Order: sequence, then structure tokens, then C-alpha cells
Amino acid sequence: MTAAPLILKLTNPDVTKDLDLSPAELRAVLDLAADVKRSPGLYRHSLSGKSIALLFEKPSLRTRMTFELAIQQLGGFFVGYEGLIGKREPLKDMARNLDRWVDGIVARTFLQKTIDGLAQWSKAPVINALSDMFHPCQALADMQTLREHFGALHGLKLAFVGDGNNVANSLMLCAARLGVDFSLATPPNYEASAAIITQARELATATGANITITTDPAEAARSAHAIYTDVWASMGAENEAAERRTAFSEYQVDDDLFTHTAPGAIFMHCLPAKRGEEVTDSIIESARSVVFDQAENRLHAQKALLLMLLS
Repeated sequence: MTAAPLILKLTNPDVTKDLDLSPAELRAVLDLAADVKRSPGLYRHSLSGKSIALLFEKPSLRTRMTFELAIQQLGGFFVGYEGLIGKREPLKDMARNLDRWVDGIVARTFLQKTIDGLAQWSKAPVINALSDMFHPCQALADMQTLREHFGALHGLKLAFVGDGNNVANSLMLCAARLGVDFSLATPPNYEASAAIITQARELATATGANITITTDPAEAARSAHAIYTDVWASMGAENEAAERRTAFSEYQVDDDLFTHTAPGAIFMHCLPAKRGEEVTDSIIESARSVVFDQAENRLHAQKALLLMLLS
């Protein structure tokens, strides 16, 4: 039986945010994700005997299922917890319990400070499976999807239209380090974090990527190889839904917006989607839509991340 290849160990003990991966490690995760997808049998026992805690403050389909399957398909096992972290007992107590029991922690939380607190107090590696500031696992799967469809990442242009949210933050930071031009179109008052925009522009100087921030969706979409969007009101912002529908009404991804893109441009969405709001049904059901490729690649990218942290 062919043995699994040697796997690069990550420098940082945790992946709490995108920048916990160096540019070289970011590329290595994508390479490993592609190999895991191509040859899953080689990695079937790579996490044998490893246990991972899955902590979920928010409901989930893709994140929960893909992490559960990733751990099982790599030979490990998981235990789950649902509820607000730090509500029943202090976060630092919970983290120090977990690091006595498990080899790793995957957490999907409302607040980034919860992720940071888990990493501070637990000796077991912590993976950010979503917070209000970052969604690194989603961005890894998205970069894998782009590379599969275009063959290479450097020189592509990715346009994000909608809310300057956690997904936009993570995509921007990854794009800057991989040489992908990134344009973000948001309504006024819904911009991405100014600090993250500054970080991304600084990182982009090393790769030649361009980071464009605008309020004009057509400008963002101009010559883009992919248009990406997300729901206008994420979990936790449902009380703003009506206000956001008004603010974002000109930011729907539709056939007209795709007239500004490069030939062969694709549509991307992290799902779940609200058809008729941020995207039309004609776009998400079209041949240019790769949303289910992205969802599939969550499994493979997360396998790669688990392997590089735990194997």
C-alpha cells in the first residue's frame, strides 16, 4: 500500500485567522487539499487515534458536515458541543478542560475574541470555523475552487459584491498573498474593516495584487474572473434584515452585472443563499455557478488543515 506523503507541519499552533498561515503555508494547504481530493485513500488513517472537539455557537450545514466527515475519513473521531462558549462556565475553564481530553478544537463562534480566548487557554490546536471577523476555512476552499477552474491563481481577479463581512475579510487577505486581484463593492456604512484593507494592501505589494475598494458593483466586476457574494444579513444580524434589503438593493448579482466580467467568469457564494436578494436564481442555477464545487472543497481544504495541524 502506498504511504501518505510527508506533511508540512504548520508554524503556528492554531489557525484563529487567515494570517496564522504564512504565504508558503497557505500555498502548501492548497496543494495538500488538491492531493487529498485526488487520492483520499492515501490519508485514510492519518489521524488515527486523534480526537477533535467541535464547538458550535451557530447552526451549520456545510461547516458541521464537512468537519465531521473530514475527521472520520482521516481516521479520527469527534465530540460535539452546542451553545454559547463561556455562558455556563468561564471560557478559560472550558478550554483547559478540553485540552486535557482532545487533540484539537474546531470552533464556530459569534465573536473573534471567543476564538482567541480558546487559543490562549488551550494547549490543543484551535481552528476558526467562522467568527464575526474571519472565515479562513471558507477562503481556503474558495481559493482551491478558483485554482481548479482557472489552473492558476496569480493574475486572476476576484470581485466581492455585498457586505464587507468575515468572508470578504478572509478572501481579501488570501487573495493579496496569492497574487489575486481583489475588488470589493459595498454600500456606504457596510465596508470591510479598514485595518484589514490596510493589511491586505501591504501584503499585496509582495505579490503584485491589486486591492480595490468601491461602492460601485460594476466597477468591482469589471474584467473579473469571478463574482462572489454572500447573504445581506448574516446570522446575528437578522434584526437588520429589512434595513439591509434597502441598503443593498443595488448590489444584487444578476445577468446584467456579469456583462462587465471577463469571458468565462464564474459565480461564487459561500451558501446558504437567499435567491432573489443577493443573487438571482438565473445566476446561481446557471452553468457559470460553482457554489457546489466550493461546498465540496470545504471537505478537502479542511482535511488539509487538520493534517497540517495534527498529523
